[in-house]
Amino acid sequence: MRVEIWSDIACPWCYVGKARFEKALAAFPHRDDVEVVHRSFELDPGRAKGDVQPVITMLTRKYGMSEAQAQAGEDNLGAQAAAEGLDYRTRDRDHGNTFDMHRLLHFAKEQGRQDALIQILYRANFAEERSVFTEGDERLVELAVEAGLDAEAVRRVLGDPQAYADEVRADEREAAELGATGVPFFVLDRAYGVSGAQPAEVFTQALTQAWGERSPLKLVGQGDRGDGAACGPDGCAVPQQG
Repeated sequence: MRVEIWSDIACPWCYVGKARFEKALAAFPHRDDVEVVHRSFELDPGRAKGDVQPVITMLTRKYGMSEAQAQAGEDNLGAQAAAEGLDYRTRDRDHGNTFDMHRLLHFAKEQGRQDALIQILYRANFAEERSVFTEGDERLVELAVEAGLDAEAVRRVLGDPQAYADEVRADEREAAELGATGVPFFVLDRAYGVSGAQPAEVFTQALTQAWGERSPLKLVGQGDRGDGAACGPDGCAVPQQG
């Protein structure tokens, strides 16, 4: 079974939602048969790469709330993250463009290191003092190397603005086609969707239902079982003379 997760590194509920989903997945009896793929979704796709501002400032301008309201929201998110065992800085975080991070995540997927990289990027953005937005490409190189990627290969990806750009945009188009207007957005076997950072119990229910309703393959062809001449581990079927 495949679970696809549309998310953004700048999204705090994606950070929390990933932890809740993984809690459910860890207890799922068929967890070893579940493939998890992370898909791209930008919360602020129109923001220029160099346009970085404090999170509180971004919230007040984007949503028209007061600084006190914005800070209260951050404090609540910090409490939600702590309940999942996650570190979360409720003060002095910044916000910026995440497109290069999404490009790197597609590269990391090819190397089998996607989940490691997204978790490291979340930690760096939400829990560490150093910014993922203001220190240039070398900060992302450092984090990618921590995830097990080759530094020079990462630099080549970051140095080519077109590298994996089409893959990011394709993910975003697909999210729109699936009806996702926000993240995190979880899609199980392209049959079930879970929107938002739901409690672990909801993910458990979704995993169980999606697994239980997987349709067995129906064979079409000659014979009672719908099978014909074929080759297998023990050799090939030999035609018998009538």
